[in-house]
Amino acid sequence: MDSIVMETVWTQVGSIDDIPVLGSRVVRTPDGDIALFRTALDEVFALEDACPHKQGPLSQGIVHGRRVTCPLHNWVIELATGEAVAPDEGRTGHVPVRVEGRSVSLALGEAKLSRGGCRKACGHV
Repeated sequence: MDSIVMETVWTQVGSIDDIPVLGSRVVRTPDGDIALFRTALDEVFALEDACPHKQGPLSQGIVHGRRVTCPLHNWVIELATGEAVAPDEGRTGHVPVRVEGRSVSLALGEAKLSRGGCRKACGHV
């Protein structure tokens, strides 16, 4: 029996220098906006540009450590997973990122976009 091996397709979206340290940059895709975040240690993460609470633009939030705080209601989101930090509950979609040299690429075909709202706690779905 032959097995099918799916190779990850990486789409170059720019340079790490295009993303401010402790800041973000938005990449527009057919499936929605993706926010790229850069930490103080030059780590790069990609999340759906929508807070799981009320869809606030995470790209306009404050990056601190490996988290971003939503500018609308101060929800704190883990950059690596898209998960809201307790006591809030919810998740925004995340996209695999690859940095080679200064080049940043996304695996858009493997994006885990939520297109959803908060779970349980707030009732704002």
